[in-house]
Amino acid sequence: MSHPLSHYIAAVPDFPKPGILFRDITPLLANPSAFQLCLDQLEAKALAYQPTHIVGIESRGFIFGAPLAQRLQLPFIPARKPGKLPRAVESVTYQLEYGEDCLTLHKEDLPEGARVVVVDDLLATGGTASACGELIRRVKAEVICFLFVIELEGLAGKDRLGGISSEALLTY
Repeated sequence: MSHPLSHYIAAVPDFPKPGILFRDITPLLANPSAFQLCLDQLEAKALAYQPTHIVGIESRGFIFGAPLAQRLQLPFIPARKPGKLPRAVESVTYQLEYGEDCLTLHKEDLPEGARVVVVDDLLATGGTASACGELIRRVKAEVICFLFVIELEGLAGKDRLGGISSEALLTY
């Protein structure tokens, strides 16, 4: 039986390059009832971990993380690309398939000992999520769970998350 949200994820072949099957979340976002159901399910999963903070990964993690934090009445902390945050930041550089990237967050926004749920739209190879986890550990906070709307199971992204719990609403 398929998940009710799966009807709102478009499969786009050969995007962004030939051979890639892109999972497009924009139909989900365009349907208020589906988006609400998605947030309801993320909220139920997050509550089980009793977080103190929500971190969303730029940029689509903001779409889901910010309203989730608001629903839970928790602080939302954005993990951003370099040069986007104006105050003192902690940063981590990580490897991509072709090159490297970097994530940053404001140092004082995530207190030592915070119990963090990290939110993003998609878990693929796990590189970005793993880097976000490292970033959170550098400020002496604890990642208690990674939450995703979609997980691409064949890419073994969970294996890069250091044994931390990871949950997705949809798997492909």
